[in-house]
Amino acid sequence: MNFEQVFQMLGGGGQTSYAKNSQLQEKAVIRIKPLVEESIKQICKTLPEKLVVADLGCSSGPNTLLVLTQILNAVYEYSTQSSQQKPEIQYFLNDLPNNDFNNIFQLSVQYEMRIREEKGDDYVPFYVVGLPGSFYKRLFPSKSVNIFYSSYSLHWLSQVPKGLEEEGYHLNEKEIYINKGSSTTVANLYLKQFKRDFSDFLKSRSKELIFGGRMILSFLGRADWQSIGGLLYTWGLIAEALKAMVLEGLVEEDKLNAFNLPFYSPSMEEVISVINMEGSFQLEQVQTFDSNWDPFDESNDTFVEDKRLSGKNVSNYIRSIVEPLITSHFGDEIIEDLFSRYAQNIARHMSAGKPKYLVFILFMKLKDEEQAVCGGE
Repeated sequence: MNFEQVFQMLGGGGQTSYAKNSQLQEKAVIRIKPLVEESIKQICKTLPEKLVVADLGCSSGPNTLLVLTQILNAVYEYSTQSSQQKPEIQYFLNDLPNNDFNNIFQLSVQYEMRIREEKGDDYVPFYVVGLPGSFYKRLFPSKSVNIFYSSYSLHWLSQVPKGLEEEGYHLNEKEIYINKGSSTTVANLYLKQFKRDFSDFLKSRSKELIFGGRMILSFLGRADWQSIGGLLYTWGLIAEALKAMVLEGLVEEDKLNAFNLPFYSPSMEEVISVINMEGSFQLEQVQTFDSNWDPFDESNDTFVEDKRLSGKNVSNYIRSIVEPLITSHFGDEIIEDLFSRYAQNIARHMSAGKPKYLVFILFMKLKDEEQAVCGGE
């Protein structure tokens, strides 16, 4: 499977589309608002004529323009308070080539019309551009970007870790991701791929970011491998549904054995280790927060009231993300059955308590040349 060619969020506006199932991502965007405002404040002190901002892994749907809104508001407020001219904003939306860019272009046109009507002469000029390509590679000319932002993307690897299949034998057969029973070899292969990818990401951004710029990242992580709400359970419950379908002859066993997700939820220690090893960035702030599995559940209660409804909500959310990966490997005939079973598995799992995701937020800036040399040694 060529990950870059098949991976995408489920496009369109249907009930299982990413546009209708991205409330968890919205919570992360809201959390980073103070960091966006701080970035604008620091950068605008240099009186730039333009700001170049890039959203890496933008996907599609209404969340795509939330950060742009935060930036426009922050620029307007700072420029008004400091009595300086508003800079123009070049806003890049990046994702893999199969992303539903048509959806976000349509949204951006509607958004610009509404902003012009609301702001009139106070309008902060901005220009939205689509940029297809993997963010694990270079995307921009050297020293050309003021702010990089990426939300809910860096837990996706550039590929399934190499080495999971050796001489026709599948090291991780039937599990699709790491679980408590996975061998140390499997876990280490995933960690090795994450380290390589995250290091490549940092190295590319360090060359593209203007000195004094900022980078804001949010992605899923883990506290440990035993957490009841961890990503092990999210993917394990899909694996459970697939195994049941194998036993019923609905899915080929060989296909399940050969399927692994290009995903890794790192620990904070692993993240910081890569940052220190790569050596280009200074970590200014680290935040974490828990988010309920059910994107529509805002309560802090310990138990889930309607497990069946929450199971359906979570199933739709995960489906909006991984359906293209699953159909490219297994075909689309199993999708409805698979995610119906998955919803039931989630509802059962929720009987043990309300599961949560752990989300990391990182606020970073480039080190100066002397710091970068020392940090890389």
